Order: sequence, then structure tokens, then C-alpha cells
Amino acid sequence: MKSLFLFSVLLAGSFGYAHAETDTPEPQLLIDEMSSASRDLNYDGVFVYRLGTQMETMRIIHKAGEDGIYEKLISLTGNAREVIRNKDQVKCFFPEDKKVVVDRSRLGKLISTYLPSPIKSISKFYDFEIAGEDRVAGMDAWVVNIKPVDTYRYGYQLWIDKKSRLLLKSELKNQRGITLEQIMFAQLQIFDEIDDALLKPSTTGEGYTWYNNEKSINFKNDSDKKWQVTSMPAGFSMSKQEKESMMFSYMPVEHFVYSDGLAMVSVYVEKIEQKDHLTTGLSSFGGVNTYSTQIEGYQVTAVGEVPKVTVQLMANSVKSIH
Repeated sequence: MKSLFLFSVLLAGSFGYAHAETDTPEPQLLIDEMSSASRDLNYDGVFVYRLGTQMETMRIIHKAGEDGIYEKLISLTGNAREVIRNKDQVKCFFPEDKKVVVDRSRLGKLISTYLPSPIKSISKFYDFEIAGEDRVAGMDAWVVNIKPVDTYRYGYQLWIDKKSRLLLKSELKNQRGITLEQIMFAQLQIFDEIDDALLKPSTTGEGYTWYNNEKSINFKNDSDKKWQVTSMPAGFSMSKQEKESMMFSYMPVEHFVYSDGLAMVSVYVEKIEQKDHLTTGLSSFGGVNTYSTQIEGYQVTAVGEVPKVTVQLMANSVKSIH
């Protein structure tokens, strides 16, 4: 499950090179340019991803097509795994288990792909500053701090290439400034074109077990329980609601996504069956916190890259509405 989560979190025109700068840029404008570059450039790179005590080395091939984003993510350490993104569809291949999970693209891959545009839209909840200059993967970078204004969110530190504006390194930090998650490129190349052959999976998936989470399940009728998160930090609002079939669940699960534009929390509500092995309480893995509780015969779980207090607040406030 942790490997699948890592890949799901790593997976949700041309931006030309800028001239080297002598003046310090405005941090919010720099982040906006980074979001555009990470989406619109074609690149191939190797990066190290550290979440908690787990560290993986991966290769990412990214192509900006006229009709959407195409991408391949390959694990270079540990078990062989691949993620293929074709516009809004994501396929995760797990050769060791002979499984393929098909899903919709959600958060994207790296932090730059789900930063809001313009970044100013979240300035009520975060402060921005240029922290200095550094060098990553042989490239000169600006270092940008994103600091939350309260205890319900984490902070970020970003290393942005001065020329291409690509994100070279990012760190997720708690309130004490301790790094919980880190992504850092060891090498990165930018291309005018990416060969489509580089984006194909290394296996057809024949003989594998396929799990398709791509389609939402329709709500049945008005007699179904309807759920609502009644308490959340200022700035958070619901960005998505659906019923879906989960890989490890017997029953359809109601899924809500809440966001302040940067931090995201998923809330799952699932009917409790006698055969279910229930997990309640709090668990943490790197910067990801998960909290589960039971409400009215249902298991409620909140999970996200936010502090513990945030997932607890939101899960405990879930109520059925009639």
C-alpha cells in the first residue's frame, strides 16, 4: 500500500529559456513561472524521493502534448514499478504482484503540478520569500520558502532553476522546520521533442490482475446517507465528491477532497461490514497523516500531507445529513 500511495502521490506550448538574472525575482511570480514550466516543457530526469524513512530513486519522462500531458515514471531502486500517465488517465504497473491499477490523474507528480495558478490565490494562508541561491543537478537555482500562517498546514521550500524555471528540489516542512518529505533531481535534461516510444510501458500487463478505479459509481437514491465535513481550517473547501470502487474495499466508498489551493485532504466514508478489519486512530508516514474513526456505523478516514490536528479535526466533524 505504501508503494502504491507513493506513486499515487507522485502521480494528479513550450516555456522558453529565460536569461540568467542578476536581480532577485518576486517569489510569487517565480512560482507561477515554475508551474508553467513543469507543465509545458519536455524533460527527462532522475530524482531521489524521500518520504519518512523510505527513499527511492526514480526516472521521470515528461511530454507536453497539444491535447494534454504524457508521462512515464520508473522506479530505479527496489521493486520494479512504472506509472504511465496518458492525459487524464494513469496506469500503475506492479510486476512483482502482477497487478495494474487504472485511475484518473489527480494531484499530479511533483509539487509544482498542483500549485494553484496564480499562486497569489493562497496568499492569505501562506507567506512567500526568496531564501537565497543554490545549485542542484548542476543548475543554478533560486530557493523559495512557502510558510503557513497557522498550524493546520505544512510549509514548503522550493529550488527553482534560474533558466528553465523547472523545479529542481522541494521539501515539505513541519512547524519546527523539520523536513518530512524531499524530492531532488540528480540529473535533468530538457528537450524540444520526446519520442513517444519512451512513454510506453515495458509490459503489456497480459496475465496481470487489473483494478479499474477510473469510473465513479453513481449515487443510488435519496435514501442513501449523505455526508458532510462540518469543521475544517479556514480556506479549505470541497473540490471533489464521488463514490468509487476502491482496490481494497468490499463496498463503494464515498470520497471527498478538500483543499486550500495547496494542501489537500481526502476524506473517505465506508459502510462497516462484520467481516471488515477496522483500523482506527492516527498513523503517520513522512509528511502524510491518516486518522480513522467510526461514526454512525461507518468508518471515516481523513488522509493528507497536513499536520495531525487537521486530519483529526476534519474526520471527527463528519456528520450525516438528511
